[in-house]
Amino acid sequence: MTVRLFPPAAWLGAGAFGAMMMYLVDPDQGRRRRAMLRDRVLGMFRAMRRMLGRRARVVVAQTYGMTQQVQHLQPEDWSVPNDATLAQRVESELFRDPEIPKGRININAEAGIVVLRGELDRPEQIRSIEQAVSGMPGVRGVHNLLHLRGTPVPDRGSVLPAP
Repeated sequence: MTVRLFPPAAWLGAGAFGAMMMYLVDPDQGRRRRAMLRDRVLGMFRAMRRMLGRRARVVVAQTYGMTQQVQHLQPEDWSVPNDATLAQRVESELFRDPEIPKGRININAEAGIVVLRGELDRPEQIRSIEQAVSGMPGVRGVHNLLHLRGTPVPDRGSVLPAP
């Protein structure tokens, strides 16, 4: 018959378990110690539940944000119900730029074609405004009647293509 000796870790574990049991089953203070242990363990579980709830809300919010980013990668196609709406949309897009003089440009639309009228100071402004308007969704074409200050107003017939 062989006697099997337990490894030292098992002896240490058994000793720790015995000490813990003596600590918790003590007739004088065992009830208080068990109540404190129970309260700490339950408090730890509540703290974990709160932390997991916060992390879950963060994950849900980040997931919602990513879905919104993916959904809005493509710019919305503008549906153009009428010319007045198109002119208002072009104005709101164009006049976001603080460099563009708002009171000196008149914008209206006719059958999806935007007509620009007014006086500007530099030829670069005229070209940049025409390019910006021609790239906007819903604009079928641009008739540019903008001119430099002190120059005659362009003839509408020279801007419109011949039928």
